[in-house]
Amino acid sequence: MKRMLINATQPEELRVAIAKGQHLLDLDIEVPSADQKKGNIYKAKITRVEASLEACFVDFGSERHGFLPMKEINPSCYMESASKTDGRPKIREVVTEGQEIIVQVTKEERDHKGAALTTNISLAGRYMVLMPTNGRAGGVSRRIEGEDRQTIKEQLKQLEIPKSMGLIVRTACVGRDLEELQWDLDYLLHLWSAIEKAAETRKAPFLIYQESNLIIRALRDYLRNDIGEILIDSEATFNEAREFMQQVMPHNIRKLKLYTDKTPLFNRYQIESQIESAFSRHVHLPSGGSIVIDTTEALIAIDINSARSTKGGGIEETAYHTNLEAAEEIARQFRLRDMGGLVVIDFIDMTSRRHQKEVEDRLRVSVKMDKARIQVGRISRFGLLEMSRQRLRPSLGESSKETCPRCDGQGRIRSVESLSLSILRLMEEESMKDFSGQIIAEVPTSVANFLLNEKRNAVRVLEQRSKISILILANSQMEHPKFEIRRIRKDEVSENPSFEQTKEEAVDVIANQVTQANISLDKPVVSRISPPQKAPVRRTVEASTHVKAPGLLARVFSFLSGGAEEEESKPASQSKKTTRKRSKKTTRRTTSQSNQSRNRRQPQQRSQQQASSSRNEQQAQKTKTTKKTTKKKTSRRRGGRVQNKNRNQNQGQAAT
Repeated sequence: MKRMLINATQPEELRVAIAKGQHLLDLDIEVPSADQKKGNIYKAKITRVEASLEACFVDFGSERHGFLPMKEINPSCYMESASKTDGRPKIREVVTEGQEIIVQVTKEERDHKGAALTTNISLAGRYMVLMPTNGRAGGVSRRIEGEDRQTIKEQLKQLEIPKSMGLIVRTACVGRDLEELQWDLDYLLHLWSAIEKAAETRKAPFLIYQESNLIIRALRDYLRNDIGEILIDSEATFNEAREFMQQVMPHNIRKLKLYTDKTPLFNRYQIESQIESAFSRHVHLPSGGSIVIDTTEALIAIDINSARSTKGGGIEETAYHTNLEAAEEIARQFRLRDMGGLVVIDFIDMTSRRHQKEVEDRLRVSVKMDKARIQVGRISRFGLLEMSRQRLRPSLGESSKETCPRCDGQGRIRSVESLSLSILRLMEEESMKDFSGQIIAEVPTSVANFLLNEKRNAVRVLEQRSKISILILANSQMEHPKFEIRRIRKDEVSENPSFEQTKEEAVDVIANQVTQANISLDKPVVSRISPPQKAPVRRTVEASTHVKAPGLLARVFSFLSGGAEEEESKPASQSKKTTRKRSKKTTRRTTSQSNQSRNRRQPQQRSQQQASSSRNEQQAQKTKTTKKTTKKKTSRRRGGRVQNKNRNQNQGQAAT
């Protein structure tokens, strides 16, 4: 049975896991202090139009302006002059600087890139996604196939959808009534009308609507019929989830449970160690092999190593089995880490084309349960497989990790000797410039010790040749390989001692992180929109309330066996007193009821008995005739055998 486990005991981190038994299938981690903008709706202002890029930059309240391409601008945002142009209009004819529009964030800010925006708004509900500004959009999810797809299309024709809006049906829509779909559509229409009204109240830029938190998203997107239990270890989060489920999905509220055991929730199901593997660079396979995942600026590189794997009989079999295990684990790591973009997988070389095809098929089957859109290529002659995965939100590494301050994310640093020689050459270059009076090199302690001892003569020769003073300052707070070289002009040389010329770091990293965590995020104007009506309750017929009447054959068998029929089962809501009184009278009533039933059913039962007796007689006659014929045949065969024996004996006597 699949379970949804929600861990909310720590306020700094909220975790949602989908587990089947003790196997982790999916993971989502949210940091409440992080400002996630994807899915939010803003009222923004166009600040710059770039005709060369066919796009414009939009101020929606963030430090970096968002990027809005021409293809993401809805015709409803066009200026009146754009309708007069023939053919495809240019971006300067469509929008202008200073124009206010409603936008939605489709991609988060990454590194030095601003957020990607669109004017084609989409509002996600439980069963469908509403496109209020795009009437041409719409359809049914690709995962819905067969008869379910046809029935959903027929239900869409009966829904009251405005002509200027589009609708996308989600996979959760399968098996739902028309009343439930109409209720979800009415809620999304009510939400969009509230967003439109809020956009008219203030001037841009400001936040209109914020995407739901992780709890609401998990219940809305992950909860399916195959999930039998939802466990939450925080009472406040449990109350929030129960309130949402009572409004949206009351038929699933029985699955919601509060976890109160002393053992931590994730440790109870032994998935804490599996979560830690999502933060590691190396992931071990059951057969002894491993995969190595490296994220770069351009793509994600995955390497597969056989290591101690000895599962196969030969090199080809070992590579084949290791690649099969790696294909399943890679698909699982995609879901756990939520990685997106281009991916290149370096499989172990296999000479058999059949083995390569099976590994490709195993990877395609393993990624089917992923929510993101995935495209899988084929293994090339170099043993590489290219694929792409949709970037739904910031990956686990981007949201939970920081760039190393020492290596800047490279993973390696220069040695002390190499860094010291590089600093010595840079000081020599600075000393050759005009009007140089002094060179100050502020370096880590280990580098300063190397320059002042092993390279003391080289520094002295440099001072004599350039005729300037060189100061080497050891800074204990500076981490290797950081350093700083300053050139001082002749008229700016300070007479202060060397230990007073070291610079103190202006920004404290820890203090900066604390202040960023305490920054109050923008509050949306539209929040806590409750549905206009209560969610319809699905009608389920209980088996205990409906008792079938005994059929004709059952009555005949009951008459032949004993004659007395049992009374029909009574509902469980009757009182104990009535049951006791009726138990005393059952012995008297059974005889009278049996006699009455016999008198009523005698003509029917007699006719049935006569018919059955005639059938039995016919069958008996058939069996008798078949027995007689078989006896005659056997007697003939035996007689023939006896005659043959007698003939043989007579012939033998005559011969003697």
